[in-house]
Amino acid sequence: MKGLTAKEEELMGFFWKKGPLFVKEMLVFYDDPKPHFNTLSTIVRGLEEKGYLNHKTFGNTYQYYAVISEEDFRKRTLKNVISKYFNNSYLSAVSSLVKEEDISLDELRKLIDEVERAHHSE
Repeated sequence: MKGLTAKEEELMGFFWKKGPLFVKEMLVFYDDPKPHFNTLSTIVRGLEEKGYLNHKTFGNTYQYYAVISEEDFRKRTLKNVISKYFNNSYLSAVSSLVKEEDISLDELRKLIDEVERAHHSE
């Protein structure tokens, strides 16, 4: 499944939060100046081509809905980042976060505790 542009990810956020939507309904989520209907429609059709959305037909219009959950998207995105930037090493990714002080030792200890609890409950 192909990655998403920032605009595509923004639109997917609407579907994940609001559920099925018609393109015209999406316009209310934007401040002025609002994007053009055709622009949103083009992005939505692209998301459908990429496999993120599908639609139901209502007369001559479509109601689109997400076919991938936000959680699945997050997992896939994280795996891609780990693969691309950390040579498939989760240890390297966490080590980088610790070195850059983006995660404290207390947070790391909590993470280890969570992983251990999850592992023991399997």
